[in-house]
Amino acid sequence: MKLNLKNPIVFLDLETTGVDIVKDRIVEISLVKVTPESEKPEVKTRRIKPLKDNGEVMHIPEEATAVHGITDEDVAGEPTFRQIAKSLAEYLKGCDLGGFNSTRFDIPMLAEEFLRAGVDIDLKRHKFVDVQTIFHKKEQRTLSAAYMFYCGKELEGAHSAEADTLATYEVLKAQLERYDDLPTDIAGLAEFSQHARTADYAGRILYDEQDREIFGFGKHKGRLVEEVFRKEPSYYDWMMEGEFPLYTKQVITRIKTKLK
Repeated sequence: MKLNLKNPIVFLDLETTGVDIVKDRIVEISLVKVTPESEKPEVKTRRIKPLKDNGEVMHIPEEATAVHGITDEDVAGEPTFRQIAKSLAEYLKGCDLGGFNSTRFDIPMLAEEFLRAGVDIDLKRHKFVDVQTIFHKKEQRTLSAAYMFYCGKELEGAHSAEADTLATYEVLKAQLERYDDLPTDIAGLAEFSQHARTADYAGRILYDEQDREIFGFGKHKGRLVEEVFRKEPSYYDWMMEGEFPLYTKQVITRIKTKLK
């Protein structure tokens, strides 16, 4: 069954220095763009020199290198994320997005990097198809198992961004062939593959049934964010000073501003 596209869709995968979206950085990004005019994917892969907040080059930990094979030497001559941020944002403009478990890591990490680079792009405005969620709802496996299950092939080069991204696109196409009840349009796939509805990426701020922002953690879990900020303004200050993702801080600032 053919993927029904209204907009281009970009499948993405990141390799990073670690799994903390606040402290860690991207060292490689791979993008696979598919347009409504052609299912032949356009592949772009770029390594990135990671920087700390103070501008120093960040060391890629050995445990991260053991997963993706990328070392400090491999990225020494590569651009920083700030240097590619504007062109990357332009490349993603008007596109839907797709990935494998990317709503929980890749998208939040990418959003943080854009904010650190001072580039105004709200990835929440893009429809997103999480191929892993579709897979888990149907079969409960991993990407390598999904590739074998749906495509009948071993995943060569697993944990390289490009191999994982291309495999993700192939798995989605195979899922559409296998499951007649799956929608073929991106809006339907995005709805099917979404997790809990969150206002941020980290799940700190959620939406209730009336589309109001509520806390998803801590002592105020389940309470309206506006209500807490009115009664306990210091809670906003505590979050802004804490090690929360930049996007989460942007969300709560937007809510706080509405109270004035």
